[in-house]
Parts: sequence; structure tokens; C-alpha cells
Amino acid sequence: MDEIAVLIGGKAGEGINIAGSVVVRLIAGCGLRAAMYYDYPSLIKGGHNFAVIRGAVKQPYCHREGLDLVLALDQETVRRHQGRLRAGGGVIYDTGRVRGVEGTGLPLDEIVKEEGAPAVTRNMGLIGAFCKTCAIPWETVETVLRRAVPKAVEANLQVAKRGYEAAEMGRPLPTPTAGGAVLPALTGNEAVALGLVEAGLEGYIAYPMTPSSSILHFLAARQEEFGTSVVHPENEISVMLMALGAAYAGRRVAVGTSGGGFCLMTEGFSLAGMAELPVVVVLAQRPGPSTGVPTYSGQGDLLFALSAGQGEFPRPVAAPATLEEAWYWTGALLDLAWRFQTPAVLLTDKNLGEGMYTFHGAPRRPPLPSVRWDGDGDYRRYAPGPDGVSPLADPGTTGVIVKVNSYTHDERGITVEDQATVARMAKKRKEKEKAMAEVLMGYPSVVTTGDPAAKTALLCWGSTAGVCTEAARDLGLRVVRPVVLSPFPTEQFSAALKGAGQVIAVEENLDGQLARLVRAEGHRVDAMVGKYDGRPFFIEDLERRLKEVGA
Repeated sequence: MDEIAVLIGGKAGEGINIAGSVVVRLIAGCGLRAAMYYDYPSLIKGGHNFAVIRGAVKQPYCHREGLDLVLALDQETVRRHQGRLRAGGGVIYDTGRVRGVEGTGLPLDEIVKEEGAPAVTRNMGLIGAFCKTCAIPWETVETVLRRAVPKAVEANLQVAKRGYEAAEMGRPLPTPTAGGAVLPALTGNEAVALGLVEAGLEGYIAYPMTPSSSILHFLAARQEEFGTSVVHPENEISVMLMALGAAYAGRRVAVGTSGGGFCLMTEGFSLAGMAELPVVVVLAQRPGPSTGVPTYSGQGDLLFALSAGQGEFPRPVAAPATLEEAWYWTGALLDLAWRFQTPAVLLTDKNLGEGMYTFHGAPRRPPLPSVRWDGDGDYRRYAPGPDGVSPLADPGTTGVIVKVNSYTHDERGITVEDQATVARMAKKRKEKEKAMAEVLMGYPSVVTTGDPAAKTALLCWGSTAGVCTEAARDLGLRVVRPVVLSPFPTEQFSAALKGAGQVIAVEENLDGQLARLVRAEGHRVDAMVGKYDGRPFFIEDLERRLKEVGA
């Protein structure tokens, strides 16, 4: 066995997310690679929450239908998920809440009471039993829990020890490859936050909106450590306008939101395009429209991100698929926004942002400094420059007036309406887009996995990359994935798709938004496999769907 799948479930308020993250770190602490998907309704208490963790010798980025262990804090977990157990699988459960199940039962209420521990530590009893079942040494368990549990560490350890002692040794975890390093585990949102900080973030401004909220929480808790300002204004309109003010003042800023919040930001986003103000928008997608399904995932905002805001202005848009790409492209977009003085959009979703994965290290980006005014002559904020980029000066510079304007303006920032200037400034903005496309030729803007010579190519973007890559490996297919979606990397994409006889788009939306974009760029897409219920593809599910369309 080279992988294991574990599900822990219960009600909202029972610490399922934390418990899942602890299981990820325990598996990673044994030298394996891991991925977690967290499923929860939009409720503070009640409902059904579960986290499913897949540990493997090779890095997983998606999940299978089958499970090896179900850790059940309530009857609903057994009812929903017991049928997914593979041959040889088992259930570890709370005897006080679950009936009619064979497996390892623990009287968790009694254990918690005897240890004088908070009720929420019940989940640690199941985790302790899981560790014994999988032959994880207690020393590893204690080390991981001391690092991963946010509070009441000793109480959590005592409850976990009781579960460990009550269980029997079962099937051990897969054996990692020789020399496999123990890797840290991060969520996608933590990787986004760290990528921003590494690229010089000075301010993060956001109104909480799932699934982007944990970026705000993560950065707010570490303001002093990172040297950033973190602000939570009253709404998303204020978020964008505050960010533009900070950018005008010379601070590298980013904002975070989901689709509904970005709707409110679009007028300010368009202002950034006209005033040539750099700001990065982290747009974490959820199924929509409107409020949609707040705690689930989708890929329905691509075309919105490409066309948001009135008028025509450039904006780099990128959609990472992994932690490493989230780190890299968040920083790259911050660099691009400042180099070309334009807003930028990082498209993520719940599956990446709130999912947790083992992290393989931060990749390095090409240096891309902003264009600064050299202090020579009369300063004009929108003066002509190479590639349509005007040299920047900060407000407060002696003898300099830095004027920005939402109206069409001349080189000094003064409102104009004459034909020649209107046309000239429009062309100036277009020059930046062309130059941006040339710069991005030096970035990994298109990623190809699977068999590069296969005649059938899967076309995907964002977090669907993981399941497409594994399905392609099983079926002998090629995967072509544009990471940069604007300006579209035409040359790299054409090269990656060369020789493909059949192109199948795999997207978590109904309309095939990437397929529409690719067709608009002059490429053929033969079939579409969509999922739009808010849940990610299982590998087996995608493989069945691909065979139905002739892959």
C-alpha cells in the first residue's frame, strides 16, 4: 500500500478542521506527503463537518472515493461515509454518540471528564487511536501535537494518550521513499499570505469573505513578525478604496475577497486601471451567483476577473494550482502590478485556499523592479515611458506633485476630453499589456504534465490540476494548464498543445469558461467535463467522465 485515506467527521464546533490539520501533520511527520479537503456548511454549530486526508509516498493534490479509516464523533459521520470504506478499512468512533458499528470504540465523554479536559478535545481521543492503529510512534504524536494544537496542549495530549492506549496496532502507514524529508504543511491561503510577504507586502486590507478569510486572519495574527499593516474595514468598497490610497502613497498592498465582494470592488478596480495604481486582488471563488454556496468551491469567476471594471485596461490574471504556485504567483503578481502600475488578480478557490498540503519549498521568481523617477526635470505622473510605464515618484517627494485622476487625463494628471489625448492615453495602457505579455514569456505561464506526446490533452486551470494530472497518469493523457490567463500566453500555450488530436476541458463550472477563453484565442476544444455542485472531483469520478467523452 503506497497511500492511506482517513476521514474525521462531526458537527460544526467540534474542531474538525483543526483535527484534520493535525492528522495531515502526523502523516507528514512520518515522512509522507499529504493533502486535506475540508467540507463544512455555512453554520457556526451543528450540521455535518468532515475533513478527508490522503497520505501518500508521492504528493497528492486530490482524493479518491475509497477510505481506509473513518474517525466518527457522531452517528451522521458513520451514516454518510461508512459505505466508502475499502476492504480492510475500519471505523474508530465515540461509543457515547455512535451505535451499531463494528470497530474501535472509545468512551470519549468519560475520557474527557476524567482528564478534566475541554469537551472539544474529544477529537484528540480519536486521533490518538488512529495513531496507534497506524503504528505511529507516541514520540512523533507528542512532537506533532505540541506544535499543531493551538491551546490546551497538555489536555489534548492526555486525551490523545488515552485513545492511543485504548487502540490496537493495525496496518502501518505506507513506507516513505528512502531519504524522504519531513515537510511542513500549509493551507493554500497561508501560502498566498507568505508569498505576498516574501514579495514585500506592506499592507493587507480585507473584509472577511469565505474562502479568503483565513488570509486576513493569518496575516493579522503576525503583523509585527511580518512588518505589515492589516486592516479590516466596514465593507469591500472601503477595502478597495483604502488599498488604492495606500498604493498611491507608495505602499505595496493586496486585498482579499470572493465573488460577491469583488462585485463591490469593481468600480474601484476600474479606477485603479485608469489612475494606474498597483493593487493585487486575491479572488477566492465560491459557487455563485450572489451569495451562492459560501463554504464550497467553484471556478465560475474567470470571465468576470478578465473583464471586471468598465472600459479597457490591462490586468495580469493568474490561477495557481499548488502551494508552491500560490506562493510564486502571488509574489509575481505583486511585482507585475508595481512594474506596470496596474491592478492584478490572483484566482484561487476553496479547494486550494482552505485545503492543506505538504509544502515543498518556495520557488524563486525573476527579479522585476518597479520603474522609479530619477529626480531629473519636471515630474509628470503619466509621462511617456518605455512600454507605456511612467516613472513613479512617491507623494511627499520634495518639489513633486503626484496627481492621479479617474478621468481621462494628460501626462500631468489633468482632466482632458480632446480626441488626441484620449486616444494617446488608451494606447499607453495597451502598450503595458503587450510589454507584460513579453515579460511573462520568462515565467512558467503554462504547465504541461502527463504524457507530452499523448494525442488527447486535458485542458484545466487552478485546483483541478491535481485530479487531472492523476487521471492523465492512469489513462495515458496529456495535461495542458495555463496558469496565466491574462494576458493570454499564446505562444507557450500553442507549443504545449501542439500535436493534440482531442482537447477535453475539465472545469468546476457549468459553462466551460476556460474553454470559451481558449476558443476565443483561436484554439479548438472538443469536449467539456464540468462539475458545479461545489465539491471537487474524485479521481475515479473524473476518469469515468473522461471515458464517456472518448478519452
